[in-house]
Amino acid sequence: MANLVKSNREVSPWRDFLDIDRFFMGGLPGRNMNFPAVNISEDEKCYSVEVVAPGFKKEDFKVKVEDDMLTISAETKSENKENGDGKEYSRREYTYSSFTRSFHLPENVKDDAIAAAYQDGILKLELPKSKEQVKASKEIRIS
Repeated sequence: MANLVKSNREVSPWRDFLDIDRFFMGGLPGRNMNFPAVNISEDEKCYSVEVVAPGFKKEDFKVKVEDDMLTISAETKSENKENGDGKEYSRREYTYSSFTRSFHLPENVKDDAIAAAYQDGILKLELPKSKEQVKASKEIRIS
């Protein structure tokens, strides 16, 4: 899980190599851990989260907020079959892709007004700020 805060983390190949938690999760230096890239920005009205997740449909995503935690997950499966030359045979190529990312929300996020949209391989979320603490538990509809 990651906090919804800015970070100037130093990139070091040795840090990743010596990170025991990352090693046991299957992550070796230079290996994709199936986590999509995330950009988080902020202005005076809201936080914006952009998740780069090409190859998914908006129906593949689940976005929910509960107990100050924003969870974004997606899962897709596909199967290709081929027949030809009068023979009955199939070639099946299964693909399965999934991910889950969670973020602790700052206290000034208005949980009940979070909006999400998926277009061109990017899931965009807007998390409005509020002077009062507004907490909610709900699944967020993606437009």
